[in-house]
Amino acid sequence: MQGIVLEVIGPVGNCAVLKVGGEVDVYTAPKLREQIVDLAGKGVVHLVADLGGVEFLDSTGLGVLVGGLKRLRAVEGSLQLVLTTDRVMRIFKITGLTAVFPTHASVAEAIATDPHWARAVERDAGGVEEWCRRHTLA
Repeated sequence: MQGIVLEVIGPVGNCAVLKVGGEVDVYTAPKLREQIVDLAGKGVVHLVADLGGVEFLDSTGLGVLVGGLKRLRAVEGSLQLVLTTDRVMRIFKITGLTAVFPTHASVAEAIATDPHWARAVERDAGGVEEWCRRHTLA
């Protein structure tokens, strides 16, 4: 059994990227939930979850992401997903969650489509590409 790897990049304003790797299952999903709750508690309400490093995702992990989306939307925030592997994208398509979550092929794409993010990175780094380059997300 592999664990979960979580890395927060930012925050910049009220935005942050959460890179998720490893397995998101019944054993590790609580760590993901805690991280989302912690970020929201610190005022980070616009979150991009980069699931590019996720090797396994079960229904508990999906539930945590749906719960995170509800939590963030309740405070007028957002949760966007970066899905780069066919295996994880397939799970979201099968469950119909691609209709619920904004999904993107890269962190830069997710940031560029969100006006809150675009303003935050413009102030911080002059633009999306530069901010992603500085944080090795390009």
